[in-house]
Amino acid sequence: MTPGDDDDHNAFREALKAAGVRRLSVNRAAVGKPRRNDINADTRREAAEQAPPVVQSRLSDGGVEAVTPHQRLAFSIPDLPARTFAQLKRGQIGWEGGLDLHGYTLDEARLELESFIDDAIANRTRCVLVVHGKARGYRGSGADYPVLKSHVNAWLKNWSRVLAFCSASDIDGGTGALYVLLRTRADSKS
Repeated sequence: MTPGDDDDHNAFREALKAAGVRRLSVNRAAVGKPRRNDINADTRREAAEQAPPVVQSRLSDGGVEAVTPHQRLAFSIPDLPARTFAQLKRGQIGWEGGLDLHGYTLDEARLELESFIDDAIANRTRCVLVVHGKARGYRGSGADYPVLKSHVNAWLKNWSRVLAFCSASDIDGGTGALYVLLRTRADSKS
């Protein structure tokens, strides 16, 4: 070390002191509290209750939140890492299976979707694509909102096997489809 280096070092320390910079008392990063692996029903219910108010429907499930055809849907359980949800929304988690619900009645769609999700989890599939479409009403229902889209949105929020979902990128169906992130069989709760 040369005499000039010592002067620079002292000048640097003085500048830091004048700026109010203090030495950290702990030389370790605070990584936050450990992530919990158990997502209980109360936590899921709380997340679902934060959704907008519901409207009554004459269709199979009573009341659902009526969504618009071009509305982007997004939901995640509270404990899902924000980075994972952001990757899902950007379409960066590849989907491994898909289901197209066009042409199904509401009851058929629910049964088909539930069976599809069960099969995907049994096969340890992490992410799937569900195409619900954007059409208003269905087969003479007279509803003035996308019935299947609205119901799929409500169903997925209440299924413990679903960690998150969001509207797909345009190439995969846009607001007429969802990427659904599933709880793998290994981390499923009984």
